[in-house]
Amino acid sequence: MHAYRDHTCADLRRDHVGQEVRLAGWVHRIRDHGGVLFVDLRDHYGITQVLCDPDSGVFAEVEKLRSEWCVRIDGVVKARDDSLVNPKLPTGEIEVYIRDVEVLGAAEELPLIVFGDQEYPEETRLRYRYLDLRREVMQRNMTLRSDVVRSIRQRMWAQDFREYQTPIITASSPEGARDFLVPSRLHPGKFYALPQAPQQFKQLIMVSGFDKYFQIAPCFRDEDPRADRSPTDFYQLDMEMSFVEQQDVFDAVAPVMAGVFEEFGGGRKVDAPESWPQIPYAEALRKYGTDKPDLRNPIEMQDVSEHFRGSGFAIFAKLLEQDGTEIRAIPAPTGGSRKFCDRMNAFAQKEGLPGMGYIFWRDKDGEAEAAGPLAKNIGPERTEAIRQQLNLGVGDAAFFLGGKPASFERVAAKARTTIGDELGLTDQDRFAFAWIVDFPMYEKDEETGTVDFSHNPFSMPQGGHEALSGDPLAVKGYQYDLACNGYELISGAIRNHRLDTMFKAFELAGYGEEEVRKRFGGMVNAFRFGAPPHGGCAAGIDRMVMLLADEQNIRQVIMFPMNQRAEDLMMGAPSEPASDQLMELRLRVMPEE
Repeated sequence: MHAYRDHTCADLRRDHVGQEVRLAGWVHRIRDHGGVLFVDLRDHYGITQVLCDPDSGVFAEVEKLRSEWCVRIDGVVKARDDSLVNPKLPTGEIEVYIRDVEVLGAAEELPLIVFGDQEYPEETRLRYRYLDLRREVMQRNMTLRSDVVRSIRQRMWAQDFREYQTPIITASSPEGARDFLVPSRLHPGKFYALPQAPQQFKQLIMVSGFDKYFQIAPCFRDEDPRADRSPTDFYQLDMEMSFVEQQDVFDAVAPVMAGVFEEFGGGRKVDAPESWPQIPYAEALRKYGTDKPDLRNPIEMQDVSEHFRGSGFAIFAKLLEQDGTEIRAIPAPTGGSRKFCDRMNAFAQKEGLPGMGYIFWRDKDGEAEAAGPLAKNIGPERTEAIRQQLNLGVGDAAFFLGGKPASFERVAAKARTTIGDELGLTDQDRFAFAWIVDFPMYEKDEETGTVDFSHNPFSMPQGGHEALSGDPLAVKGYQYDLACNGYELISGAIRNHRLDTMFKAFELAGYGEEEVRKRFGGMVNAFRFGAPPHGGCAAGIDRMVMLLADEQNIRQVIMFPMNQRAEDLMMGAPSEPASDQLMELRLRVMPEE
């Protein structure tokens, strides 16, 4: 017999009755039923009920067991009475009568209970993560994550991609976030960096003549944490292809994404990739207030500025006298009650706005009558025109936000989501994907007036070199994102593989050729020797698993995450270096002011 087990805690069935077995695992819970001790024994695979009565020679030893002790038991499999069968467990038709027990690892008093679904502060959960990970939901999430990664790899190999590994220690590269720097012992005063992404390396792989690359890549960014973003490191499906256009990348990665979500989505609907809309960036902001719209929600915002221009509603009328302003409506089918409208107005105030104007339509003699303070100010003709434009009727409402779009789009997007959820308009049983395309290459800082890249600086401008001779703010790039249920899952681009175009693109953002050569010397030099047209993307694995697991916080699907202050409470990172380490690296830590 094996030293620890010959079956897992999920293996035993009725046809094992009468067999001598050996199991090992953790004491999940103990129940005393009239002197008979019932123990739920748990391992990674499942739970088996084992029991011991006072006639057993090891009863005194079993009495000593406590929650989360790691034990080995020998026993005989017995069938449960029909009335005692537990249909919720695969092993629910049997139980094991204990003949012998060995404590493999005793446990001290637990800082958190594994059995059940009690809530604990996140600080406690992260400090004792190894206990937290024993809980059923965490075991399920981590298994899901592993299975998703396996599935991604298989699907990429099936499309003739090959996996190559890129360096973890490299040079610092400005790619939109702060680097984690690593001091060099052999080169005092110089630093390596952990890669924010394998961006330059995967492009160099294409220059090297490899045609299809992918990697389950670790990425490191010193970022402020969010519920859907890790503050230090994350994993992504990184891919690149040579001799491709934008649609080729879509055609390669979309079946992988759709397949993974179909396989692990728990039966939720996944639209066929060929039906995923391609929405221009400007249109996404106009209709949804965000470049990662949740298309499970059918609500689309509309520009209704003309109905308020010169109207009796002075706030909007005066706003529209300023350049670059507009009024947008958020339709709310079935939201036509004053109670709901007041609640959404309060929502806007919590988001930092003075409020959110609204109109709702009620029945009057078989006709739709507009109601609410805003309706009284602009009159029946304008409210009727708004109703018809928005295709609304009795029992519906519309909410209005005005100003420069950049000032209210964030709140408008949240309001659209809230309205869709509260009114039951959002299809919760679906994964809705959309490609967001035609991103602007550049953006202007409103305060300084300077122009800089708005997204990936290595993207090919639409129209090529010639497109860079006009207004930079009018240039669009071959850049794209894939949104799903309100989250960005993929970001990518067709790359700028021509040096003259690259230098010109950086020049418009204020970077001279000498600076480009200094910052991106490896890639610049490589592009001198026959770079192919290429493009690719990266998909966030942590975020994918978060959606599939139906979790709201990304730390629920990462094995050992940092807390919101970028601290590892379990391992004590970041930590202060020893003085001899600093001396060896010729570094000195400046005290905080």
